[in-house]
Amino acid sequence: MKNSHFKFLLVFALLAIIISCNRENVIPENTFNPQLPDEALNYTSVMSDVNNFILPEVLLAETESPFGHEVVSGGLTNTIFQRVENDEIATLGRVLFYDKHLSRNNSISCASCHKQALAFSDDKALSEGFGGVLTSRNSSAIVNPLVSKNFFWDSRSFSLEDLALRPIQNHIEMGMENMDELTAKLSQNEYYDDLFVKAYGSENITPNRLAESISQFVASIFKRDSKFDTGLQNDFSNFSELEKHGMALFFSETTQCAKCHAGANFSTPTGFGNEYEDTGGSTNIGLNLVYEDNGFENGKFKIPSLRNISLTAPYMHDGRFETLGEVFDHYNDGIQPHEDLDHKLNNNGTPVSMGLTDLDMRAMEAFLNTLTSATITTDERFSNPFD
Repeated sequence: MKNSHFKFLLVFALLAIIISCNRENVIPENTFNPQLPDEALNYTSVMSDVNNFILPEVLLAETESPFGHEVVSGGLTNTIFQRVENDEIATLGRVLFYDKHLSRNNSISCASCHKQALAFSDDKALSEGFGGVLTSRNSSAIVNPLVSKNFFWDSRSFSLEDLALRPIQNHIEMGMENMDELTAKLSQNEYYDDLFVKAYGSENITPNRLAESISQFVASIFKRDSKFDTGLQNDFSNFSELEKHGMALFFSETTQCAKCHAGANFSTPTGFGNEYEDTGGSTNIGLNLVYEDNGFENGKFKIPSLRNISLTAPYMHDGRFETLGEVFDHYNDGIQPHEDLDHKLNNNGTPVSMGLTDLDMRAMEAFLNTLTSATITTDERFSNPFD
């Protein structure tokens, strides 16, 4: 018996050593310089785009779905929470975003978990950190963050500059917990000399400059060129009957989707408002009766944007739902009667059932697919400069 116990402990110790070595071993990274144009690409133009980023107060109020659901409400103008003010700083941020040297062993970049081809999300429920250990939550998509006030699933960050260095310092994600060590490491890459001079007038690398440049690049990832955005300009003549039905349902009192996924970004209501102010723009949608991960508190998680949702599966903070159909099934009959359940989903202690038919769910998915940007996956400004 003692022998078996000893063998078990030995195997466990060896595994721990192997995992530790994998996390610490520095992976040789290519020494290619980023391929950048002679003149910086235009990132600051995003500010003119965002100034017109609104939904009508009443969206199609006089138009009924061919299936009988009237569109009753639109959303409010989104508040701009950050500005993109310098193309050179944003260019530097783009390089940093894609540079694996920012991780402890040169294996992970910001873009490893926020892939342009997936609208800056990951297609895994949980992403892999620098040593192969999985993250505790699904990697949130980057969706028009200029008009977002809360970040991470637990809404623990309220600015892009605060957000920028957290994954880099995280002991699972990128592992660079010592910022002095990181700045010294990056200074050994000669391509940063010119980039920092262009952006800041000197080669000096500081944590504040890293945070600002990454946040400027991330803030510039903004799009309003979806089929839905085109529809706003032509009374949705480009929509199919199924898409119109799904839109009517989305903005109806039947589903109340637009009360949480509000405004032009289909996300937490601008400035949160009274209902979400104290919860950091998060709410409990009845995913569990008992939560191992409490999120903001008591099972409340950030209300994410629905733009580009066709590209950002799996869904929810833990990536539990692989398809939009599974999400609709949850709202149809899977909501758990948690004591902190959002009041819109709670009918005197009983979870609300939306009563969506198969046709309704197909229509809702068709409408949500119209929120996908036409160019988010191909825009050169956001692409990997090391490719």
